[in-house]
Amino acid sequence: MSHQEPISNITVAKFGGTSVADYQAMLRCADIIKNDNSTRLVVVSASAGVTNHLVRLSQKNISNQEQSDIISNIRAIQLNITQHLVKDVQQALNAEINALLDELSNYALKQSQQYSVKQGDSILAFGEQLSSRVFAQVLLSVGVNGAYFNVQQVMKTNSLYGKAVVDVEQLSVACNELLIPKLSTQIIVTQGFIGQDGLGETTTLGRGGSDYSAALLAEAINASNLAIWTDVVGIFTTDPRITDQARAIKEISFGEAAEMATFGAKILHPATLIPAMRHNIPVFVGSSKEPEKGGTQIKQSVDSNPTYRSIALRREQTLVTVKSPAMLHASGFLAQVFGILAKHELSIDLITTSEISVALTFDNPSGSTQALLTSTVVKELEQLCEVSVEHGLSLVAVIGNGLDSTKGIGQNVFQTINDINIRLICHGASANNLCFLVDEKNANYVVEKLHSKLFV
Repeated sequence: MSHQEPISNITVAKFGGTSVADYQAMLRCADIIKNDNSTRLVVVSASAGVTNHLVRLSQKNISNQEQSDIISNIRAIQLNITQHLVKDVQQALNAEINALLDELSNYALKQSQQYSVKQGDSILAFGEQLSSRVFAQVLLSVGVNGAYFNVQQVMKTNSLYGKAVVDVEQLSVACNELLIPKLSTQIIVTQGFIGQDGLGETTTLGRGGSDYSAALLAEAINASNLAIWTDVVGIFTTDPRITDQARAIKEISFGEAAEMATFGAKILHPATLIPAMRHNIPVFVGSSKEPEKGGTQIKQSVDSNPTYRSIALRREQTLVTVKSPAMLHASGFLAQVFGILAKHELSIDLITTSEISVALTFDNPSGSTQALLTSTVVKELEQLCEVSVEHGLSLVAVIGNGLDSTKGIGQNVFQTINDINIRLICHGASANNLCFLVDEKNANYVVEKLHSKLFV
């Protein structure tokens, strides 16, 4: 790039799976990068569809036939992109892809013979390794000086495979040494979601890991902006699939966005915002398909602070009620209950208490908590008290500002849905949310009705 300016203003851009799904999608991303001189570091997810294939490969007892079918499918997704590049680039890149897929085959074979979570992480990491190599070449093909960089050189983690924890200090030191010097002359393309532990083994950062990687890298290189490019035009007042009244929000504060992410707004993973908040790095969320439509700016403080900002919905909640007369005037009962839950690494979402009972909710994203809660944990809790477990509930969170100190909030919300049974209410602990549980089958109706009342 001839018009090289000193880098004082760096944007880290993260492109999700649908944004790098095929050649046309990658070209749109390349245009976004071309149109913004400040974008110097690009973090990519695996091309859409690849991660699902890899998740299947990382499971137990997959037949050799299914393994080779899956690898053929992954190859097809990548070669479908490389076929648009000039011959010699295409040949070199295809050779790299095939070498990676041979390596993947070996891992898959080992995994089907002897399953391990560690090998699972190595398998899952291939998606980003493939898409980042391909995207770097697509950038070069349109005149952008793109270069592949293996994030494992800097993203050092512990050995908790599947949900590894990043060593932020090590990341910062390594970025200063290995990454920042490259940014003045090249647009670096690297991977989200993956890291490396002290033994040199591949690790993954768990759900939402790509956004989180991008935020951590933005923090480590002291970026001035983080742009998360996805397939939706920003963050909406509620899920647009539930009501067509939902509309994109121009700007929200970190606090509101964190609440939304925590309570199920799928667009951002809750952890993503933490590094950005620590360093006060504004986050932009927009659609790589329609960049001209703008998106949502998330920053420390915003000009508008409406009472109601959005309604989030989280399905598959489990409600556990523990009841014991011994609780009355007794100290230490709750500590024992929480002790049992902590021992089983269960994290509680909402909690309400009465004199002799406590109701707790648990997020149950993959059905896993259900199994955990119904057996061992319940037995241990039953040593202390009566326990009842209810499934099939949804959590609705009304998110906004000053909800703990504004008159009429409860009336506004609950009068609107007075034909629905509310199972639990949490209000007052946060200025940013009012949460309650309803039966799963009423969830969409409740969100739609509240949205039309609160966002007129």
